[in-house]
Amino acid sequence: METVKLDELQPKRGFDTKRLIWILWPSFIVAGAAEALFFTIFDPSDLHFFGEPLEASRTAVYSVGFFLFWGFAAASSALTCFFQRSSAEINRCPLPAEERPVGCPKRDGEAGCS
Repeated sequence: METVKLDELQPKRGFDTKRLIWILWPSFIVAGAAEALFFTIFDPSDLHFFGEPLEASRTAVYSVGFFLFWGFAAASSALTCFFQRSSAEINRCPLPAEERPVGCPKRDGEAGCS
Protein backbone atom coordinates (compact mmCIF):
# COMPACT_ATOMS: atom_id res chain seq x y z
CA MET A 1 0.00 0.00 0.00
CA GLU A 2 1.32 3.40 -0.96
CA THR A 3 1.55 6.07 1.71
CA VAL A 4 0.53 9.63 0.92
CA LYS A 5 2.24 12.57 2.59
CA LEU A 6 0.07 15.25 4.15
CA ASP A 7 1.77 17.93 2.02
CA GLU A 8 0.56 16.19 -1.15
CA LEU A 9 -3.07 16.52 -0.05
CA GLN A 10 -2.95 20.26 0.54
CA PRO A 11 -3.64 22.59 -2.39
CA LYS A 12 -0.54 23.84 -4.14
CA ARG A 13 0.40 27.52 -4.30
CA GLY A 14 1.08 29.38 -7.49
CA PHE A 15 -0.67 29.04 -10.83
CA ASP A 16 -4.05 27.42 -10.45
CA THR A 17 -6.09 26.76 -13.60
CA LYS A 18 -9.36 26.48 -11.70
CA ARG A 19 -8.94 29.93 -10.16
CA LEU A 20 -8.00 31.36 -13.55
CA ILE A 21 -11.28 30.01 -14.95
CA TRP A 22 -13.17 31.38 -11.93
CA ILE A 23 -11.76 34.80 -12.80
CA LEU A 24 -11.87 34.88 -16.61
CA TRP A 25 -15.17 33.16 -17.43
CA PRO A 26 -17.54 35.32 -15.32
CA SER A 27 -15.63 38.45 -16.32
CA PHE A 28 -16.04 37.49 -19.99
CA ILE A 29 -19.82 37.23 -19.54
CA VAL A 30 -19.96 40.55 -17.66
CA ALA A 31 -17.81 42.24 -20.33
CA GLY A 32 -20.20 41.09 -23.04
CA ALA A 33 -23.20 42.42 -21.15
CA ALA A 34 -21.44 45.68 -20.26
CA GLU A 35 -20.40 46.24 -23.87
CA ALA A 36 -23.91 45.58 -25.15
CA LEU A 37 -25.38 48.00 -22.62
CA PHE A 38 -22.72 50.70 -23.14
CA PHE A 39 -22.84 50.66 -26.94
CA THR A 40 -26.65 50.57 -26.90
CA ILE A 41 -26.51 53.98 -25.23
CA PHE A 42 -23.37 55.46 -26.90
CA ASP A 43 -22.50 55.34 -30.60
CA PRO A 44 -18.77 54.66 -31.25
CA SER A 45 -18.59 57.45 -33.84
CA ASP A 46 -19.75 59.98 -31.20
CA LEU A 47 -17.04 59.11 -28.66
CA HIS A 48 -14.20 61.56 -27.98
CA PHE A 49 -10.80 60.92 -26.37
CA PHE A 50 -9.14 63.94 -24.71
CA GLY A 51 -11.48 66.25 -26.63
CA GLU A 52 -10.66 64.74 -30.03
CA PRO A 53 -13.04 62.42 -31.92
CA LEU A 54 -11.86 58.83 -32.21
CA GLU A 55 -10.38 58.05 -35.63
CA ALA A 56 -10.82 54.27 -35.23
CA SER A 57 -13.42 52.15 -36.99
CA ARG A 58 -16.55 51.00 -35.18
CA THR A 59 -15.19 47.45 -34.98
CA ALA A 60 -11.96 48.68 -33.39
CA VAL A 61 -13.90 50.74 -30.83
CA TYR A 62 -16.15 47.76 -30.03
CA SER A 63 -13.09 45.50 -29.63
CA VAL A 64 -11.15 47.91 -27.42
CA GLY A 65 -14.29 48.56 -25.36
CA PHE A 66 -14.86 44.83 -24.86
CA PHE A 67 -11.29 44.23 -23.70
CA LEU A 68 -11.44 47.22 -21.33
CA PHE A 69 -14.68 45.94 -19.81
CA TRP A 70 -13.19 42.44 -19.60
CA GLY A 71 -10.10 43.79 -17.84
CA PHE A 72 -12.15 45.69 -15.25
CA ALA A 73 -14.42 42.69 -14.64
CA ALA A 74 -11.40 40.34 -14.39
CA ALA A 75 -9.78 42.65 -11.84
CA SER A 76 -12.99 42.56 -9.80
CA SER A 77 -13.14 38.75 -9.96
CA ALA A 78 -9.45 38.46 -9.08
CA LEU A 79 -9.94 40.64 -6.02
CA THR A 80 -12.87 38.46 -4.98
CA CYS A 81 -10.67 35.34 -5.22
CA PHE A 82 -7.89 37.11 -3.34
CA PHE A 83 -10.13 38.21 -0.47
CA GLN A 84 -11.87 34.84 -0.04
CA ARG A 85 -8.66 33.00 0.90
CA SER A 86 -8.70 31.30 4.27
CA SER A 87 -6.29 32.14 7.06
CA ALA A 88 -4.60 28.76 6.52
CA GLU A 89 -3.85 29.66 2.89
CA ILE A 90 -2.53 33.09 3.82
CA ASN A 91 -0.34 31.89 6.72
CA ARG A 92 0.99 28.69 5.11
CA CYS A 93 4.78 28.59 5.05
CA PRO A 94 6.09 28.02 1.50
CA LEU A 95 9.21 26.20 2.70
CA PRO A 96 9.34 22.51 3.63
CA ALA A 97 9.92 21.93 7.36
CA GLU A 98 13.58 20.95 6.98
CA GLU A 99 14.41 24.10 4.93
CA ARG A 100 12.87 26.59 7.38
CA PRO A 101 15.34 28.91 9.16
CA VAL A 102 16.60 28.18 12.64
CA GLY A 103 14.21 29.66 15.20
CA CYS A 104 11.10 29.18 13.04
CA PRO A 105 8.28 27.90 15.28
CA LYS A 106 7.11 25.49 12.53
CA ARG A 107 10.51 23.85 12.01
CA ASP A 108 10.70 20.18 12.94
CA GLY A 109 12.64 19.25 16.05
CA GLU A 110 12.61 22.71 17.67
CA ALA A 111 10.84 23.91 20.78
CA GLY A 112 8.79 26.61 19.02
CA CYS A 113 6.66 29.19 20.78
CA SER A 114 5.22 28.34 24.14
